[in-house]
Amino acid sequence: MLLAIIAPLLVMAAAVRLVASPLFVWLEYRLPHFPADELGFGTDDRVLYGSYGVDYLFNGADSRYLSELAVEGGPLFTEAEVGHMADVKRIMVIGMAAAVVLLIITLVFALLLRRWRPGAVARGFFSGAWVALVLVAALVTLAVLGWQDFFAGFHSVLFAEGSWQFPADSTLIRLYPAQFWMDAAIGVGGLVVLIALLLLIITWPTKKRRARRRARLEEVQAVRREKLVAELTKDAEYSNAARG
Repeated sequence: MLLAIIAPLLVMAAAVRLVASPLFVWLEYRLPHFPADELGFGTDDRVLYGSYGVDYLFNGADSRYLSELAVEGGPLFTEAEVGHMADVKRIMVIGMAAAVVLLIITLVFALLLRRWRPGAVARGFFSGAWVALVLVAALVTLAVLGWQDFFAGFHSVLFAEGSWQFPADSTLIRLYPAQFWMDAAIGVGGLVVLIALLLLIITWPTKKRRARRRARLEEVQAVRREKLVAELTKDAEYSNAARG
């Protein structure tokens, strides 16, 4: 049950980490439908500055990494923009650290279950994959029904009111307009679906797999019975010896 709960969280974290990368930024700015910057940033400018923003989320630098960036003699990002990116970084670091902890817990569970309950690991990931698909379906439905409300609601949960809203001519909006976040959401959702489908394929309870797991479980139970009988026999021998 715990694996079924943790698995979709790990899948989500992996998808977010893959999308939050310079590679996604490079690809995104070259999509035909991506809007051009009317204030002068070209594609190469966006790739360069946008990659700085994404790199900052996972490197060990403090906010000066962004605040010291300059373009045409002035700072690239305002103090408010740097503050928001610092908030984003904090959330991403906490989220990824939590994912690492969950991954370690999952590995421990997998080792224990493999020994105590053959087939339980596969069933846990199988159920978790279905949970991940249901979550994606629910989030996609909310996003399709109202992207602006979905986007604003998501940010209002994570950030203080007013700390994430910027004018259209701000650097953050010019680098990461609404289309960027829509495509990022599609990318995360698509990766979650892909990973979940791979888990389903790997763990699908086919007749052959069920038979193999049943045979393995019978072996484990037989070993346990032998150990129990040996312990009971040993206790009985000690008891008889004591009475004698």
